[in-house]
Amino acid sequence: MTETSPLPRIAIAGMAIESSTFSPHRAGERDFLRVEGEELITRYDSLRDGDMRDRAAWLPVYYARSIPGGAVLREVYDSIKARICDGLRALVADGEKLDGLFFDIHGAMSVEGMDDAEGDLITAIREVIGADVVVSASMDLHGNVSRTLIENVDIITCYRLAPHEDTWETRDRAIRNLVEALESGVTPRRAWVRVPILLPGEKTSTRVEPAKSLYARIPEIEARPGITDAAIWIGYAWADEPRCHATVVVTGTDDAATARAAEELGRAFWDVRDDFEFVGPPGTLDEGVAAGLAATDTPYFISDSGDNPGAGGTGDVTWTLAQLLQKPELTSDDAPVTLCGSVFDKGALDVLRGHAVGERVSVEVGARVDSGPHGPVLVDGVLHSLHEGDVDAGGIAVIRVGGLHVIVTEFRKAYHDVSDFTSIGLDPVAAQIVVTKIGYLEPELYAIMRGWTLALTPGGVDQDLERLGHHRIQRPMHPFDAFDEVPDLAAEMVG
Repeated sequence: MTETSPLPRIAIAGMAIESSTFSPHRAGERDFLRVEGEELITRYDSLRDGDMRDRAAWLPVYYARSIPGGAVLREVYDSIKARICDGLRALVADGEKLDGLFFDIHGAMSVEGMDDAEGDLITAIREVIGADVVVSASMDLHGNVSRTLIENVDIITCYRLAPHEDTWETRDRAIRNLVEALESGVTPRRAWVRVPILLPGEKTSTRVEPAKSLYARIPEIEARPGITDAAIWIGYAWADEPRCHATVVVTGTDDAATARAAEELGRAFWDVRDDFEFVGPPGTLDEGVAAGLAATDTPYFISDSGDNPGAGGTGDVTWTLAQLLQKPELTSDDAPVTLCGSVFDKGALDVLRGHAVGERVSVEVGARVDSGPHGPVLVDGVLHSLHEGDVDAGGIAVIRVGGLHVIVTEFRKAYHDVSDFTSIGLDPVAAQIVVTKIGYLEPELYAIMRGWTLALTPGGVDQDLERLGHHRIQRPMHPFDAFDEVPDLAAEMVG
């Protein structure tokens, strides 16, 4: 593009949620944060403070994001899709030219009645903007890359770290790749490799091998002549859809180099398929509690992994809480401090609001959405504190049962950061044990923990995939099936 050429017109739109089809939760209107206007542009570092802002005319359309959960209600998805498509339609009205679209998605969204929600969304978008607009997508590495998605997105990338400490870096990379493609006038092509592996995120963290070394190969591959981007998707294990599997996509302008690199990464992934292990020490809940009570260096963390709302769990499974309440070593008056975050139950909060802090309370909590592993649990203790106005949780109550501090929220909330606890007067650093609904520990919690058990508990994101009962994924699939020979890992060129 010459200096006298007009700036490319690039729209921004997307919809993001990670959805477990094994979770009875349904994502509704309240679950989604909506962003539009100038706020949508300034979400991204490269458009707020970086060098990309002045290299294009940025056209914010609409973006909706939810914390992970169950499938999205169809009417909610349809409404957001219509808002995006109507906004894009307005941009191309009267013959106005649109050059690019930054498509900000997660990649593991499930919608009631659909097998490929992101594929449906990008297909509807293409019907509005046409085939010539260059689309660049940013995704979570736990997303799924279907044939429909890869055929309709020109440039695609995903996170390279799990936990996702490179979330914003990845989005900025997708933006930069798009701008550079438009400035050069050359749209890259994609080499797509389907890898028949489906593993939970807690076995594929880049903190440990083999994922650490696998993803460490990407910078060298990306630096090769003719390569624009290289990406490895672990895929999303807690949805039972045909598109759920690992994927490699390499984007580039040299077909031979691009295909060769994609096949190299695909084979490298396949070769280490048996080496993946849990990122944290796995065990039963009882083993975690015993280890936590015996620990002299604290806090000791226990992941209630089966109901992790950060991966799609409902957040109200009470199985773990029920076990904890039965342990006198946690609930006696002289027991050390244990924090348990959390269970959501709006009805319970309504009851607790009728009591004063310090009063004795007895209230049933949880299992209003997911009662499969255990029903509602009676919590009999002292109302330790009450809080209002949390943007995610709404009202929050802490009930103290001896040393056990039970956090009950009005709405779904993940207790994944230190501030989640300190904002309600609880200090995880000073606790003996911290039990929270999470899988691998997010960076802040990982930094303060002095011991850890990844408890293999039940719920909608159960680490035992065979216990969940997938029946719609494409078979054969590792580790569900044995392979007598290497599967077809040939790259398919798209674009």
